[in-house]
Amino acid sequence: MDFGYIEKVWPLYQKAALLTVKIGLEGVFLAILTGLFCAVVLYEKVPVIRHIVTVYIETSRNTPLLVQLFFIYYGLPKAGIMLSPETCGAAGLAFLGGSYMAEAFRSGLQGVDNIQKESAYSLGLSKAQIMCYVVLLQAVSTSIPAFLANIIFLLKETSVFSAVSLMDLMFTAKDLIGLYYKTTESLTLLVVFYLVILLPVLVAGAIAERRLRYAGFGA
Repeated sequence: MDFGYIEKVWPLYQKAALLTVKIGLEGVFLAILTGLFCAVVLYEKVPVIRHIVTVYIETSRNTPLLVQLFFIYYGLPKAGIMLSPETCGAAGLAFLGGSYMAEAFRSGLQGVDNIQKESAYSLGLSKAQIMCYVVLLQAVSTSIPAFLANIIFLLKETSVFSAVSLMDLMFTAKDLIGLYYKTTESLTLLVVFYLVILLPVLVAGAIAERRLRYAGFGA
């Protein structure tokens, strides 16, 4: 192991890691919003829109992120829509992640007992209030494990960003291997930085799950 090389390229990995985290968090945030919207539409069986959402979910879940990125980065400019590589990365992650988040949220929504909604109606709450204060809170609590798994999955999927010329961790590792032929050192750093990114997410998710499941609802 060449520690001199590791010290030399460490700042490059740090910069690449910050870019990976930035785009990853943007994509995950947009995926959460997209998934929540889609889940509510399917749960409420909104006419017409639910069919569009179903097509989106099936399309997203059954095509690779790499193909989606190529379509956004190389296909959309043909229609006059020019996006930066960073925007393409976040949009691709949101498009893929939205469908997975939708299924996670929907399973949580369907797990809420009908008697909870009936009790809320009897107290005079509106449909919107019931969704916000009764159904969604419980759905999020039960969806935490799938929600966390989807976040980790999406952050790992950032490894394909290099295909659209983003200087992420994978791009940096491959570029340095091509320049210096230090394969072991470069891949070791790649693994280390992904662990640094993903392990805190795993720990934070486990803590959030425990607090929401046992403390948040009086159990």
